[in-house]
Amino acid sequence: MDWDNEVATREYGWLRLISSMKYDGYSDFRAGVRFLESLVSWLRQFDKADRPAAYGFVKERLIYISTLEMQRVIETFIPETVTPYLRQSVAAELNIKPYQVWQSADGTAAFKRRLRRCLFVGLSDGSRIDVLRRANAGRLSQEQVIPMMNVDDEKWKSLAVDLKKDLGPDARFDDVYLIDDFTASGTTFIRFPDGEPKGKLYKFEKIVQDAKARLAKQKEDFPLSDGYALHIHHYISTRQAHDALEERVTEANEKLQNKSFGKTIITEGMLLPDNIRVATIDKATRNAKMTQQSDGLIVDLCHRYYDDDLFRRLEKHCKEAGQTDMKYGYADCALPVVLEHNTPNNAIPLLWAETKGKLGSAMQPLFFRRDRHG
Repeated sequence: MDWDNEVATREYGWLRLISSMKYDGYSDFRAGVRFLESLVSWLRQFDKADRPAAYGFVKERLIYISTLEMQRVIETFIPETVTPYLRQSVAAELNIKPYQVWQSADGTAAFKRRLRRCLFVGLSDGSRIDVLRRANAGRLSQEQVIPMMNVDDEKWKSLAVDLKKDLGPDARFDDVYLIDDFTASGTTFIRFPDGEPKGKLYKFEKIVQDAKARLAKQKEDFPLSDGYALHIHHYISTRQAHDALEERVTEANEKLQNKSFGKTIITEGMLLPDNIRVATIDKATRNAKMTQQSDGLIVDLCHRYYDDDLFRRLEKHCKEAGQTDMKYGYADCALPVVLEHNTPNNAIPLLWAETKGKLGSAMQPLFFRRDRHG
């Protein structure tokens, strides 16, 4: 970096602080090759004249969600998202104001019953169901939290039995929360390529419908109410993803035949605003191509230090989002975001891509990504 002593002293101090407080906790870093070593290797791929821009981007624009920060978002899920919704629902049932629910024993008992009739379903490892359970010990029953959505018939039966044991023979789950850690584009949750439904929402709907049909043949009760309220909750979401989810869920409500759920509610623990993005979208053309109205230096690096072999490797996945390259990450989200357990493919590839330079410049990751798409 050609720093003089004064600059080097200042920057090394910042690097030691940020490494120990946050970045060294990244799950793919190992002893001897943590953030500082990875940063040195990453900067070396750039020409010397480009290194200040790359370093400045890491220092000024990178958003890193640490383990502790993610835990805090998970801990606030029940009190700040679920509780206000249920309090309003109970107040409507009792014909009182929401703030009056806990003023009487009847209101408190009604709230507890309503909370017990909520089912929480993790959609991936990122849903951190273990953290959610620990944070709500004594508040949630173990029999209303499912770590993964692939539920077998025996589990559905046990959910029904335990709920009836707690609340009576007619008890059903009235609210189902589908929980995941992060969404940046909102495009993969539910989509209709070639007119056929795909995505996590459709997968869960199919699991529910198939299990309900099998248990009906066995004359067993199914634990979900007809037309239950479906809540889609991400611990962290971008504004782009929130808006896209609303549009796609509306489409799903129209296209899914005989769906099991009724109203849908989209929530998030932390909503990231549009202005965190590295570059702006030219909304006039609506073609998801970036302009250089902001972050000009890093945008330039995204173009020049890019290997199109990355796109070829993920071509099928990318074409579903209407992309022709991966310079700005999946769905052209252009995010400067890294999560402590992995880097989303919606972040700019300069942060996470590793290629050999077959169709451009070889790419060296700063935060290596575990890529489930190949």
